[in-house]
Amino acid sequence: MALFRITRESPLSPAEAWRRLTDWERHGDVVPLTRVRLATPPPTGEGTVFVPRTGVGRFAFDDPMEVVAWEPPHGATAGRCRLEKRGTFVTGWAEIEVAPHGAGSRIVWQEEIHVRPLPGRCDPLLARAGRLMFARTVNGLLTYGS
Repeated sequence: MALFRITRESPLSPAEAWRRLTDWERHGDVVPLTRVRLATPPPTGEGTVFVPRTGVGRFAFDDPMEVVAWEPPHGATAGRCRLEKRGTFVTGWAEIEVAPHGAGSRIVWQEEIHVRPLPGRCDPLLARAGRLMFARTVNGLLTYGS
């Protein structure tokens, strides 16, 4: 499994940063070649399932995820969301934490992924690619209003 972590500080309030990071369909706006569909009705909470589809034509795959922990930030308390990747191609988990930091917020995105056909020796490269892609995703979601 490839593990990576991204930390960002934002001038956004914790509530606004949380809202942007957990707007699952918007992830498709910032992740290349990806569209996201909700498989369960809103609002998001524990048990929500969404399915990013990445790729082009027959060279695409689904990456179903389920929200298994949902604790939005409140006052001085950090928020935490945990996702379990339930796909046949990509497995693992992701955790998003949003905490108050000065006048804004501090975001920690941590993820552990495994791509089934890849051997463990590919984990360092997979972690580096994941870190780059999700850093771009986090930056995009926090920067562009929704």
